[in-house]
Amino acid sequence: MQASAIEGFFATLKAANPTPVTELEYSSVFELLCAVLLSAQATDVSVNKATRRLFPLANTPQAMLDLGLAGLENCIRTIGLFRSKARHLLQTCQILIEQHGGVVPRTREALQALPGVGRKTANVVLNVAFGEATMAVDTHLFRVANRTGLAPGKTPYEVELKLLERVPAAYLVDAHHWLILHGRYVCQARKPLCWQCGVRPYCDFKDK
Repeated sequence: MQASAIEGFFATLKAANPTPVTELEYSSVFELLCAVLLSAQATDVSVNKATRRLFPLANTPQAMLDLGLAGLENCIRTIGLFRSKARHLLQTCQILIEQHGGVVPRTREALQALPGVGRKTANVVLNVAFGEATMAVDTHLFRVANRTGLAPGKTPYEVELKLLERVPAAYLVDAHHWLILHGRYVCQARKPLCWQCGVRPYCDFKDK
């Protein structure tokens, strides 16, 4: 994608959705962290179904620990990899209590030190909860960045760095939401809906 096309690309996405938000359901930073941790290799729909059972029972680190491994697994068993995610979540809760006063930390280093929290999860929390201009590169965003020519890269980290370099400052905070939603609903993996695509004029995809 030519640099001259990027402004129009994001201006179009913003006009269609001025205030994009995550589709994960949460009511606190801790709940957001839990939901994102559980969302690895799972859909937001499946995570929301599970957290609607989980959060009324345990919406703080201590309450999650009190629920215990069996109770937590029972709430999230419909999510893929639920056993390992349950262990990671309880370990994370223990660290939050022991090292952070039960509060979700605001630095990437502290977030990524939590079990089950990788760079993508940390980026989501930093962006959604704390308003930082980060790029959480999931499969949808990775596909869109490469297919459109916006930020081609062989790894999520490479795509993340290119996006931070190429996305205009005015769009940085919301950019990862627009790109994820665009990949989820329009620029789909098997059959992109190019005839419905508002940013088609700016896209480098040859088969559009």
